[in-house]
Amino acid sequence: MSYHASFSRPDRAALARRWQALEARSDASFFLRWTWIGAWLDSYGLEPELLAVVDDDGRDIALALVGHAMQPRLLGPVATLSLNQSGDPAADRPYIEYNGLLADRDRAPEAASAAIAALAARRDWRALRLSGMAPGSPLLDLPARRRVRRDESPVYQVDLDAVRAANGNYLSLLSANSRSQIRRALKDRGGALPRIAHAALDDIGPWVEDMAQLNSGRHADNAWDDPAFRAFVETLASRGHANGQVDLLRLTDGADLVGLLITFIHAGVAMNYQSAFAPPRGAKDKPGLLCHAAAVDHYAGRGLGRYSFLAGKDRYKQSLATCEERLEWWMIERFSPRLELEALLRRMLRRPASA
Repeated sequence: MSYHASFSRPDRAALARRWQALEARSDASFFLRWTWIGAWLDSYGLEPELLAVVDDDGRDIALALVGHAMQPRLLGPVATLSLNQSGDPAADRPYIEYNGLLADRDRAPEAASAAIAALAARRDWRALRLSGMAPGSPLLDLPARRRVRRDESPVYQVDLDAVRAANGNYLSLLSANSRSQIRRALKDRGGALPRIAHAALDDIGPWVEDMAQLNSGRHADNAWDDPAFRAFVETLASRGHANGQVDLLRLTDGADLVGLLITFIHAGVAMNYQSAFAPPRGAKDKPGLLCHAAAVDHYAGRGLGRYSFLAGKDRYKQSLATCEERLEWWMIERFSPRLELEALLRRMLRRPASA
């Protein structure tokens, strides 16, 4: 059996059919499922190229989206491909993780080899951006002048099997400081974790608007201040509600809102993607810690294996976690005089590749 790779721009309906058909034969992450991919494309009006690897019978064995953009670099823009991203920073705000090929689970090595050959044969790029990749991805074997790991991040998680083994006593698995903070916050709220309500379909729009208001103006370059990002989150939550892949949770203490969480459910893992918390009621109040503790209790009760905070170096994620994985962000570079000079300057100035 031989495999053939090509690039094209199928219409959205044809792309959806092909993607979902292959998805049924794949072990790919949530971020490579049509719930995520379709919501992203529709919310931002994107039309990236489709990289397709097919067998002799014309059956898809791997698919990926490829964006092409002139991306800013130290010495000027460089023609850059982006795997399952557009290359436009605004449209890439959703921040893909566990990236890679959507591949037939039985032919993943062959699919990767064919995809690498197709990317290597293209002459219209000098850099390839691989974001949110698991360590050791076969795509890193692409022939290159240099491979630059621009960033890496822990993915902090809670082992829900360990929570159940502790008879549901999640706090017993945490450090003394984390236990103390949560217990003080619980005592201040009467001793009970926030109650959880699941969004009905009609709740999603208003609850996402509540999240936007709680997150508005919290820091510079806030994704929640972008209407397109808010539309993406609402679309994602609505489509994921229908197939059980996305939970939108509202956590309350009596009549008081404590917070909201958007969580992906895939392969036995609950992944917290977005959150919004009410302002603390006092110095001891920790709405974020209480919401995540309640979510851990909730998903442990549902029999899931992990509760993931997804990528991020935030201290609160580390303090609430009992285990972790890692993801990496790579730039694969071909030879070009501009990139050679840039690499030389970075060595001389000792500037990181992410600068």
